[in-house]
Amino acid sequence: MKRFEKADTIRQYLHTFRTESTIGFVPTMGALHEGHLALIETARRENDVVVSSIFVNPVQFNNPDDLARYPRTLEEDCQKLEAAGCDVVFAPSVDEMYPTPPTLHLNFGSLETVMEGAFRPGHFNGVGIVVAKLFNIVQPDRAYFGQKDLQQVGVIRQLIRDLSFPVELIRCPIIRETDGLAMSSRNRNLTAAEREQAPALFQALTLAHDCLLDEQSVTQTKAVVTDFFNEKPEFRLEYIDIVNANTLQPTDYVLAPGQTAICLAAHLGKVRLIDNLVF
Repeated sequence: MKRFEKADTIRQYLHTFRTESTIGFVPTMGALHEGHLALIETARRENDVVVSSIFVNPVQFNNPDDLARYPRTLEEDCQKLEAAGCDVVFAPSVDEMYPTPPTLHLNFGSLETVMEGAFRPGHFNGVGIVVAKLFNIVQPDRAYFGQKDLQQVGVIRQLIRDLSFPVELIRCPIIRETDGLAMSSRNRNLTAAEREQAPALFQALTLAHDCLLDEQSVTQTKAVVTDFFNEKPEFRLEYIDIVNANTLQPTDYVLAPGQTAICLAAHLGKVRLIDNLVF
C-alpha cells in the first residue's frame, strides 16, 4: 500500500492508472471502524485501484472542542486499510490542504436549513470544500460514503451535480454493532456506561418506524420518540425528523418504499450521536 502526504505526488502517481483502470475513493477522517472498512471492501470489489484519505477537516467543525476531541489514530488506521485491500492512502496535513484559509462559501440551499444544517451552521460548507478538493486531487471514478451520514450524502450528491464532477456516488448501508448502535468514530469517546446506553438511538428509530407502519401520523411519531428520550435523562435529544430520503426535506406521510428516512441526533454525555433508518 502506497502512502502520500502531498497532493502533487499522489496526483502524479494516480495519473498512471487513469487511462486503463477505475479508481474507487473512500474519504475518511480516520479513527477507522468496520463501517469504514466495509466501504473499502465494496470499493475493492468494484474498482481496479482503491484510494482512501485520512484527514480531520477543521473547516467542517463549528465546535473547537469537538475538533480537539476527534480521535486521531493514523498508524493504526493505515494498518487496517492495508488489511482491507486499500492500495493508496492520502494523509495530508492541514497546511497541505489549506495553504491559506479558504474564503469560498458553498451554499447547499434547502439542505442547509434542516437537521444537521440547522444545528451545525457552516458544517456542510466545510464538507463541500474538502470533498471538492479531494475529488480534484484524487479524480476518482466512484466515491463511497456511508448512509449513517445521510444528509452528507445528499450534500455530496448536489456537489457532484452542480460542479459537474465525473464521479459516481455510491451510498453504502449503515454497519451496526450487535446491539444496534451505528458504528462511528465518535463511539470511542463514550464512557463504558454511556456505551451501554447508546443503543437507545436505534431503539428510538425502530420505535418510530413501528409507529409509522402502524399508521400513526408524523406528529404523533415524533412525540412518541420525544417521550422515549424524556424518560432517559442521560440523553438530550436534538432532533427527530421524518424526511424524504433523497431531498432530506420533511414529509408529513410515508413515501414509496425506500424513500422515507427517520433521522435523529442526540447528545449522550459529551458525545453527539446521529443515526437514521431508511425504509
